[in-house]
Amino acid sequence: MKTLLHACCGPCSLEPTRLLLEEGHDITVYYANSNIDPQPEYAHRLAELRRHAASIEVGVIEGPYDPAAWERGVGALGDRLAERPQPQAERPTCVSELLDDENRQKRCRACYRLRLAETARVAAAQGFDAVSTTLSVSPYQFTQVIREELERAAAQAGVRADFRDFRPFYDEATRRSREAGMYRQDYCGCRFSVEEGKRTRAFLKQQRAAQKAERAAARQQQERAEGQARAQKEAERRAYADAQARKRAVLKALRAQKEASAVAPAAAGRKEHA
Repeated sequence: MKTLLHACCGPCSLEPTRLLLEEGHDITVYYANSNIDPQPEYAHRLAELRRHAASIEVGVIEGPYDPAAWERGVGALGDRLAERPQPQAERPTCVSELLDDENRQKRCRACYRLRLAETARVAAAQGFDAVSTTLSVSPYQFTQVIREELERAAAQAGVRADFRDFRPFYDEATRRSREAGMYRQDYCGCRFSVEEGKRTRAFLKQQRAAQKAERAAARQQQERAEGQARAQKEAERRAYADAQARKRAVLKALRAQKEASAVAPAAAGRKEHA
């Protein structure tokens, strides 16, 4: 099947391109990401994506970079939503609780819609059978919303939506991209996600530190328990050894007493004969 694969960056494309090629798809990557800010960041991600695509002999089509259109369609919505933040957990336990996910989902949906609609239109115009996207690699994206918007865009353009939940391959994509020395951005792309990325990294760092402290405390507790068990076992061993020593001492005394009792009559008989 001839598929136009919307891609957000090189690292997120690693596993989707591998899987689709292994299934026999004829894929071309489409880079439609007017959300990425600033422009040098956009160019850096595109260059990394082109390097990966060239290494697997897959073509790349760059869509128009129009951040002004993105600002009109998505940025303005994000600004309005930011003025009405939703209540958040006092002590968040996950990223979705940390960030304003209710409003963020609305903003991200508008962003997905803009980029995937563009991808689907290009797919229809250039004779592709289907459209897909690498956005669903990330566990930090809204996977169900991505699916809904991909299917919406494909239906409107008259092409097939080939949605894949690539999240199970996120760790492998991370490993491969680091191993290959690929550029790995630390935020999704838009101006809103810059601050969200910083907060997420700080939160995850705190979580890792807390988990590390918990593991250290658990190890200390286990070591104390093991030490106490060894001490108890040693005390029991010594108590047993002491008991055995006392037992041997008593038996030895009894034997000595018995021997002494046997010797005394014999000595008395010798004296009488003398």
